[in-house]
Amino acid sequence: MADIQTGTERSWCKMVGHRPANRYCVSRPVYCNQAFDKDNDRQIPESRSFREKLSVSTKCSSSWAKQVLKGLFPILDWLPQYPTKLWLPSDVISGISTGLVCCLQGLAYALLVSVGPVYGLYAAFFPILTYFFLGTSRHLSVGPFPVTCLMVGSVVLTLAPDEQFVRPGNLSTVNGTGLESELMEVDISAREAHRIAVACTMTVLIGLFQLGMGVLHVGFLVRYLSDPLVGGFTTAAAFHVLISQLKMVLSVPTQSHNGFFSIAYVLSDVFRNIKQTNMADLVAGLLTIMTVMAVKEVNGKFHHKIPVPIPIEVIVTVVATGISYAVDLNSRYGASIVQSIPRGFVPAQFPKIELFGDIVGSSFSTAVVGYAVSVSVAKVYAAKHDYKMDGNQELIAFGISNIFCGCFSGFVATTALSRTAIQESTGGKTQVAGLISALMVLIVIVAVGPVLQPLQKSVLAGIVIANLKGMFMQICDVPILWRQNRTDCFIWVFTCISCIVLGLDVGLLTGVVFELGTVVVRSQFPSCSTLGNVPGTDIYRNIKDYKNISEIPGIKIFKCNSPIYFANIDYFKEQLRDSVGFDAVRVFKKRNKALKKIHKLIKKGKLKITENGLVPVAPLGVDNEAFESERDPEQVEGGTRQEIEGGFRRDIEVEVQVDWTSSLPVNVTVPKVNIHSLVMDFSAVSFLDVMSAKSLRLVIKEFIRIGVRVYIAGCDEKQYPSHNSGNTLISTDETVRRMEALCFFDDIVTRDLLFLTVHDAILFIKLEASNGNISDPMISQMQDDKDPLPFTEDEDRIETYDNQHLVGSGAVL
Repeated sequence: MADIQTGTERSWCKMVGHRPANRYCVSRPVYCNQAFDKDNDRQIPESRSFREKLSVSTKCSSSWAKQVLKGLFPILDWLPQYPTKLWLPSDVISGISTGLVCCLQGLAYALLVSVGPVYGLYAAFFPILTYFFLGTSRHLSVGPFPVTCLMVGSVVLTLAPDEQFVRPGNLSTVNGTGLESELMEVDISAREAHRIAVACTMTVLIGLFQLGMGVLHVGFLVRYLSDPLVGGFTTAAAFHVLISQLKMVLSVPTQSHNGFFSIAYVLSDVFRNIKQTNMADLVAGLLTIMTVMAVKEVNGKFHHKIPVPIPIEVIVTVVATGISYAVDLNSRYGASIVQSIPRGFVPAQFPKIELFGDIVGSSFSTAVVGYAVSVSVAKVYAAKHDYKMDGNQELIAFGISNIFCGCFSGFVATTALSRTAIQESTGGKTQVAGLISALMVLIVIVAVGPVLQPLQKSVLAGIVIANLKGMFMQICDVPILWRQNRTDCFIWVFTCISCIVLGLDVGLLTGVVFELGTVVVRSQFPSCSTLGNVPGTDIYRNIKDYKNISEIPGIKIFKCNSPIYFANIDYFKEQLRDSVGFDAVRVFKKRNKALKKIHKLIKKGKLKITENGLVPVAPLGVDNEAFESERDPEQVEGGTRQEIEGGFRRDIEVEVQVDWTSSLPVNVTVPKVNIHSLVMDFSAVSFLDVMSAKSLRLVIKEFIRIGVRVYIAGCDEKQYPSHNSGNTLISTDETVRRMEALCFFDDIVTRDLLFLTVHDAILFIKLEASNGNISDPMISQMQDDKDPLPFTEDEDRIETYDNQHLVGSGAVL
């Protein structure tokens, strides 16, 4: 087949509107894979053994060491080329603006972790230092992010609830009214110490997970978090943040709730104690929310005209702190204030290893979410400013940053879109701006911190809520997704509802499982189609999509748009049966049954062979139109007389051709086969597994057994010599390589059935038909001792399973 060529020309036409233009013709041989490789002298790629690859990868040189060093410390790549006069002024302005926002968001997001505000300043300071040396993004503002802070806070409240630190105490007052309460109080200092220990330990474990994934180069795991899934998750997290800060704005007591239906329990506590709302805190919180949101709208609308965004969070914080200090809101109105922001840093502490078992699951999910958020933001700005961002190095950078931050009493750090947008929009060029922002946080930690002690917590809660607008606006994506892809819309809605109802960690896992389930379902029921040919071209399309496309007589072209594996092989065979219009197994069994009855009638003398075919000796009630003699009439008649005169000899060889389209002299209904060739388009099939390969080989043999030739098109075969087999050629194409590894080819299913394209296969079939090499599958030669094609033991099992499946489905064989 490799030497067969044809002068058949193939033509394409380029359609402009409805008129064909620029017609051209191409003439080339009909190629199977092996013939194409031979004629075009395929280059054999160099193959190395594992030892050779290992020696090359471990070979040390000065250039290799320099490259590895720059990979671990990206700062060595851009800092020596830093244009100081051109970029430094912009980085300083950007760093100051971003640093002010970092300070306020650090104080506010500490409330989500349920720790003191000063620890939020630590979380806004320490990660920047390590990321400056290790990070590959030039514009990320590293620090706390509300979603990850809330995930850490939920674990903190679970492992360190208020009830765990209740101790006997004196009479207390509520909102300064002098009302007597229970003779129990919460040990604030012990609770604070344990909560920060839990938060720091979880931060270190998150860093270890991220560092391990970066070293192992498994950053691809974040690809399982699709945009609809992340959108639903972050929107649900925004609801959790809103509800958690609602109690701060109202200043009402609530119990610690986490896990399933936590939002409902928190809302129940809020409404139960709504009468205890502190009006000073409520007014301050509402004014903060409205002011911050309004000014942010102005910043967004006039960002081209305003050189630097208005630092409204800083302004509101300064004004609120001044009012609270001047009016003495805490003592006069019972307002809840920050109270204590000590100067300086606390000593480094080692994480509590004994807590790892309780927080390992939540830490892993938080590590993945934090990395997904930071990488998605980093990719946006890397594409905008045309530089490369390394995902695995980002994992290493954030892992070391979180380990470093956790050891110095900070909590988990990633990035936030709002802070990064400020850093980029104010002129930030590199992480020098991040270093300047860390310097601003340092000034607050060592000097300005105590000045903010009169600040109301409701103001910080208002700042948090105002910054949730962007996440809530993601709800507008739902109708867009519904119009574009309803599966993605279902993923968004399901993940959002799951995270709201079940909690962020369990909800995220549920959303990922649901997302993967949609992928499995879509691949388990792939799109299959029957192709037709555009006359005069090599174009083949789904016959259901076009009116002017028709099938080629006697040839069926079947295409599967999915990998074929154990979960969809049965569906593949069902679609193939529906496409060809018959079941090859049933056809074979029915033909076998009819042939056995015909042989029995011949040997009993009830049928005889004539030049017009087989005719009944005695009336059988059926016209014999289905048989034609293969022998000379005289030989047939002589043979018949010999059979009759010899008393029905059983060793006589009877050869006739059976036309299965005509009526048979036996009471057996044989399904009609109206094709002689089947072409399976595998251009969209990327791999096969063990079960699908066995089943596919059996399907091919079943068609061959009833006279239908089968061809596979679209598998681009590449070959190289095997080290273990001398000059043996081994395929490198994934699909064909898997076929070879799974012993797909044998004496019957050979490599000759592989063609470059569908058109090559069609032209070859037509050429074979014109040469008389293709027999009509509706005409079968009948011999008494003719055995069916051999099947292996495994194939017999598959055939038995299929037959049982068909019987169970009500099919009649």
